[in-house]
Amino acid sequence: MELKQGGMSVSDYTAKFEELYRFAPHYNTMEAEEDKCVNFENGLRSDIKQLIGFSEIRDFPTLVNK
Repeated sequence: MELKQGGMSVSDYTAKFEELYRFAPHYNTMEAEEDKCVNFENGLRSDIKQLIGFSEIRDFPTLVNK
């Protein structure tokens, strides 16, 4: 997955991210939750990544809400 937020809002980016993740069933397991979060963070704009900081949130719903 190489999706980048670019000019999308966080909610639009999240919706697109989740839509595309449906096509990657190996990421839709509890064991892959950390990888999903890392991929999501990597696609965020750098200014938003800085707001999240280095908290290393590895629960997807919690990360999105942050």
